[in-house]
Amino acid sequence: MPPAASAPRLDRLRHWFASQHDLATEACELRLAAGDASFRRYYRATLPDGRTRILMDAPPAQEDSRPFVAIAQAWERAGLPVPHLHAIDLDAGFLELEDLGDTPLSACFDDEAALLTWHERAIALLHRLQAAAPLRELPAYDAALLGRELDLFPEWCLTWLALPTPPSWPALREALIASALAQPRVAVHRDFDAMNLMVRGDALTLIDFQDAVAGPPSYDLISLLRGRYRRFDAATFAAFVDDFREHAQAEGRLPADLDAETWRHQVDAMAAQRALKVLGIFCRLTHRDHKTGYLARLPHFLDHLRDSLAGLPAHDDFAAWLEADFAPALTAALAREDLEK
Repeated sequence: MPPAASAPRLDRLRHWFASQHDLATEACELRLAAGDASFRRYYRATLPDGRTRILMDAPPAQEDSRPFVAIAQAWERAGLPVPHLHAIDLDAGFLELEDLGDTPLSACFDDEAALLTWHERAIALLHRLQAAAPLRELPAYDAALLGRELDLFPEWCLTWLALPTPPSWPALREALIASALAQPRVAVHRDFDAMNLMVRGDALTLIDFQDAVAGPPSYDLISLLRGRYRRFDAATFAAFVDDFREHAQAEGRLPADLDAETWRHQVDAMAAQRALKVLGIFCRLTHRDHKTGYLARLPHFLDHLRDSLAGLPAHDDFAAWLEADFAPALTAALAREDLEK
């Protein structure tokens, strides 16, 4: 877990929380609840009646909390499960949120049956999100943003490995952007991951949605199905993908004439885009931001990239480079850092 905030800032947060509830500052105990890849930190505070709240510390110089607040309020009005905001101070970078507990979806994958059931529930929530979340205030997941995300791969991952960008890269990059832009627009959480879905009973609540955009329906689906916790076999993955298409078509979010083959191609292209982005981001988190634990996850996302490229035969040249050059270089680099598993 990332370290707690500096003592002066933690004192300010404690004083702010006390002032919201007319409490003595010295009576307010804050316990570090979580941190993430950003500069945000989360603390749990207990009220005199035993109720608990989560306090978000997001230093304004590093984190802009306005998108989180705007999206949380808009999605709550739309009837979506998000944490209620009890108090907001954007100038200080302090938020008081509903306490959702300590159980992310990733903690519920005890066995194969539970894993599949919870993924079905998560996808049901994704349908709700895409059907209900307003788009008007969300930035577009446009060609520029898609391209910037893809460019993280050569900028951070290939630079670390001292590999030149392969000749097949420009064609793949262009094709992945075009495929994403060809899809309808819905609200995209952009990190619809099992760590960002909190469990209470049989229900799920969305968190960490501050980077939401208006973009392709396939993105959040592959964030879940080709995320950090599981590599589904081809048949199970295909079943989830086909069921999603049929449900979204019935609700009018995907074109009625979209056939299964075209949709699977769009899903694989979106999954390849995200895998390449993640490979770049994890290298940046390690080498620029000095975060630990991310390089060890690279082989898992390399496997996701392999699975995605298998559905994109037009880019076999890139897939061949991946096996001949990239995979051996990655294995050697991880061994040097003693992170290979």
